[in-house]
Amino acid sequence: MKQTPKPDPKDMLDLGRLAGSLGFLLRMAQLEIFDSFHAELGVHDLKPGEFSVLWLISQYPGVRQGKVAKSLRIKQAHMTKLVRILEEQGYVTRAIPDDDRRSVLLNLTEMGSAKVAELGDDFFGYFFATKNALTETEIETLVSLLQKYTGLTGGGSHEL
Repeated sequence: MKQTPKPDPKDMLDLGRLAGSLGFLLRMAQLEIFDSFHAELGVHDLKPGEFSVLWLISQYPGVRQGKVAKSLRIKQAHMTKLVRILEEQGYVTRAIPDDDRRSVLLNLTEMGSAKVAELGDDFFGYFFATKNALTETEIETLVSLLQKYTGLTGGGSHEL
C-alpha cells in the first residue's frame, strides 16, 4: 500500500467544522496509523488486515472463516479473496467440514504460525514505537475510548 503524502501546512485549507467530525477524524487517524505501519513494517509484505486475520486464526485454530469475517467486520467476498491470498502465500489452510459443506475452517500453516510469532510484538507495538503527538497516557485513553465507542473489549494488552 502506498503511503499518503503529508500535505505541506501552507497548502492546507481550513477544514472548519469538518475538523470536528468524528468520522473524518477517525479516517485521518487511520491514514496516519497505516502510513506509520507501512513505514515501519512494510518490509514484511503484510497488510494490517492480513495480519489481523492471521492473528485471529492463531488464537482460534480451526475457526470458521465467516466468524473471522464477522469479528473483523470484513465483507464475505473480501474475506474470501483475503484468505485465498494468505493461502497462496503459504500462511493458511482451508478445509470444508463434513457437518457443514458451506463453511470453511481456517488454520495456520507452520509458516503462518512462524509469521505471527515473528511479527506479533512488532505489529502490536509499532504505533507506540513511532514518533507521535500523544503521550502513553493519552494513547491508553484513546484506545479505551475507541473500545467503548466500538463496543469492543480489550481482551489483551496494548503494552507500551
